Amino acid sequence: MNEVGAHLVIFVVLCIGSSTCSRILAFFPNVVKSHHDVYAPYLQQLAARGHDVVVVSHFPQDTPFPNLTDISVKGSVETPSVQFISFQMADSDGIIGNIVILRELAQLHCESILPLPQVQQLRNRKFDLIITELFNVDCFLGLVHGFNTPFIYFSSSLLLPWANERIGNPDNPSYIPNLFLPYSDRMNFVERLGNTFHTLFITWILYPIFFIRPGQFTAEKHLQVSLPPLDDIAKRASLILVNGHFPINKPRPLVPAVIEVGGIHINKPPKNLPKDLDDFLSGAEHGVIYFSMGSMIRAETLPADKRDAFLQAFAELPQRVLWKWENDSLPGRPHNVKIAKWLPQFDVLNHPKIRVFLAHGGLLGTIEAVHVGVPIVGIPMYGDQGNNMKVVESAGMGVLLKYSDITKDNILKALKTVLDNSSYMENAKRTSRIFRDRPMSPMDTAIYWTEYVIRHRGAPHLRTVGADLPLYQYLLLDVIAVLLAGVLAVVFISYFILKKLVGLVSGGAKITSKSKKQQ
Repeated sequence: MNEVGAHLVIFVVLCIGSSTCSRILAFFPNVVKSHHDVYAPYLQQLAARGHDVVVVSHFPQDTPFPNLTDISVKGSVETPSVQFISFQMADSDGIIGNIVILRELAQLHCESILPLPQVQQLRNRKFDLIITELFNVDCFLGLVHGFNTPFIYFSSSLLLPWANERIGNPDNPSYIPNLFLPYSDRMNFVERLGNTFHTLFITWILYPIFFIRPGQFTAEKHLQVSLPPLDDIAKRASLILVNGHFPINKPRPLVPAVIEVGGIHINKPPKNLPKDLDDFLSGAEHGVIYFSMGSMIRAETLPADKRDAFLQAFAELPQRVLWKWENDSLPGRPHNVKIAKWLPQFDVLNHPKIRVFLAHGGLLGTIEAVHVGVPIVGIPMYGDQGNNMKVVESAGMGVLLKYSDITKDNILKALKTVLDNSSYMENAKRTSRIFRDRPMSPMDTAIYWTEYVIRHRGAPHLRTVGADLPLYQYLLLDVIAVLLAGVLAVVFISYFILKKLVGLVSGGAKITSKSKKQQ
């Protein structure tokens, strides 16, 4: 049998094994690379199972992958702010600030990508399933609507505040922290008050006004059609694959349409490190601190005073420090610090000499540290990072250090807290065991439920009717009003009867008293 025939046999076997070979459109318009790192292994796995996968993204494959066709929109979204974030830009905490940034990026993506010829031409094709990102861009739901095809969401983060109502998933702010707030699931009164206000304000006011309405206008403008309300289209989704798992985001109620696949990007064993890197780590008598602020925050933009604070703190530690530093040199670098412009993070974290992960609390890095069982000292900068670090702290496997509190002494205090107290490493290993202990791997879980939706040509039965209820019914405001009216009616009637009885008794007493006086 020649090579072509062998590939054909494999393709047929895969089709039979997966019930069907389907045409899948994966639409991931976000220009942030870390988001695509979550989706890429999943899309490749779908293609490996014989599905014909068409991927619209900014990150086409470096080498061709069987059954996977890239439609590149690379270069369509031009903005320096999404290439990297300086510390000065990231040091702008505040939930409204985060929403404003997301809104600006959403409109930029909509206006830049929807008019592209390669995107418009998709409207002439047929697909069995559409997979799209659940983040900040909903204008592409207008494109989804035109296919009249089942679709599912994939969220690279935990569920955003506006995600739950799309499938009727409960979102109780008394113990489910808003993704953008640095709270754990155990909040005091002030935190619960702030959490409730921000969650309701974002979900019911900010998102409809600043995301849905502009997205509706942009979609109709570029698709040249009249569309149903985008929030109605959004509620037709069969499923949400979410990059979370309860050891990381804490237990919360999930309807059957929400499937946790946290850690899906970890689908291969760690690789051996380059010799120079392995020698540096293996030769560390007291272990190693791995320092990385992720793929978007450039360490070289760290202000001089804070950079010097790190260097002075590291110089006083017996541990070696491996620092992801995007420049050729680091002024004042101590002898125990090694820098590199890029590092294979998961492979580094798996090295037995790693004692602490000094990071920004990004979800992918947090998941990798939890998977491996490495304690974290986190310096959250924006988005969900504060929330991620609060969860790490509550699990007893890390310490949160505010960016505004960075000084030599505070850095030393945070690192020594984790290094000198064995409970942090023990809790990290315990959390890792819990995180890994699942009936199916994250990848197998995602593939099963994706093919489940294909087999049933959509899965509206996984959603609760809560997604379709008007707000006053969902919150039982009508029931509460009737019960309150009933209680008030009973109180009023009781008061009226009691007043009459008192009047009768009082009147009778007066008559009796008058009769006695006359006698």
